[in-house]
Amino acid sequence: MSPGKSLIILGLVLVAVGLMLHFSGRIPFLGRLPGDIRIEKEDFSFYFPLGSCLLLSLVLSLLFWLFKR
Repeated sequence: MSPGKSLIILGLVLVAVGLMLHFSGRIPFLGRLPGDIRIEKEDFSFYFPLGSCLLLSLVLSLLFWLFKR
């Protein structure tokens, strides 16, 4: 893959991540998917978005596969 094409793809990925971070509060299901681990106690809180990470990985893998073809 040429360096120019790699930079374009990297730029698109960065833009997508930036948009997700900007609009993450407005996407109702992001962070509340089945599989997301949330433990809240009175002085401790732990959150691991396992389901959201899997969904993001699936979407990014699909996008990279489509760009590769």
